[in-house]
Amino acid sequence: MKFAIVILNWNGEALLERYLPLVVKYSGDADIYVADNASTDGSVAFVRQNFPNVNLIQNSSNNGFAKGYNDALKEVDADIYCLLNSDVEVTPGWLEPVKETFLKLPEASIIQPKILDLLRRDYFEYAGACGGFLDKFGYPFCRGRIFQAIEKDEGQYDDTIEIFWATGACMFIKSDVFHALGGFDEDYFAHQEEVDLCWRAQNKGLKIYYVGASHIYHLGGSTLSNMNPKKTFLNFRNSLYSITKNLPRKKAFPIVFIRLILDGIAAIRFIIQLKPAHCWAILRAHLSYYRHFVKMYRKREKANFVTKYYKTKSIVWSYFVDHIRNFNILVKD
Repeated sequence: MKFAIVILNWNGEALLERYLPLVVKYSGDADIYVADNASTDGSVAFVRQNFPNVNLIQNSSNNGFAKGYNDALKEVDADIYCLLNSDVEVTPGWLEPVKETFLKLPEASIIQPKILDLLRRDYFEYAGACGGFLDKFGYPFCRGRIFQAIEKDEGQYDDTIEIFWATGACMFIKSDVFHALGGFDEDYFAHQEEVDLCWRAQNKGLKIYYVGASHIYHLGGSTLSNMNPKKTFLNFRNSLYSITKNLPRKKAFPIVFIRLILDGIAAIRFIIQLKPAHCWAILRAHLSYYRHFVKMYRKREKANFVTKYYKTKSIVWSYFVDHIRNFNILVKD
């Protein structure tokens, strides 16, 4: 299998200077690409001057994560793409367990490693942790991270299991699968486009795995912090997009209605917390969703929509009412 590591960059010269050397050092014979989204800093010059063996792809404009990767991957020849954030510190031997899993489990189409926090290295990281799941109402959460509750890594998730979605911070995907799925939905721009991609893969009967024997460290928040109002807007809106596109009609419409109520409660909670910008972001997310509803509905694919896609009926109830902060307790519950 031919591996290609593709790092999407936008004005991230400082991140490339810090983390790219380790990618080069620890990635063996994998081809390495930096796909630049029309940066205006010195990113391109830095790569050319310091890493002549790293392939450089220059996108003509910054159209976000989704289109940035869609455009770049058209120019990458590989069996397996590794989509890697520019703020990730890779570790010695990080690729080997993933390669072994692809060989051992030929049905695996997408794989995610363990994601640890670069600043608190014995804790999981917000974006992906140990693999993603959804609740019945389409809210994403992770093994090792439920909302803002992040677990300490004590070896409890060192296994290899099937998951529902893999994080875009570090996602390995077979190239033929990526292109067969049509890549990322560019209407998402950024955030939860990987959830949608994985959901579409699930609807086609493809398998997604988490491999705990491989681990990396993620800085996180280098583009948008997880409490940035713009990220709140994108996460809430794009989640509704995914529900509309990927659930059977009889399930999608009731869930969107319930989400209107639940998201409204979330908005009120932001007001109580004196965070009006986040409340406004949720309102704008719904307005944008309703404005683009017809377009999203037309994207629904003729597929056998999956039904067993969640580990809990309501992660909101489990977290805020039952006060569950641990994934293993959540599953037992």
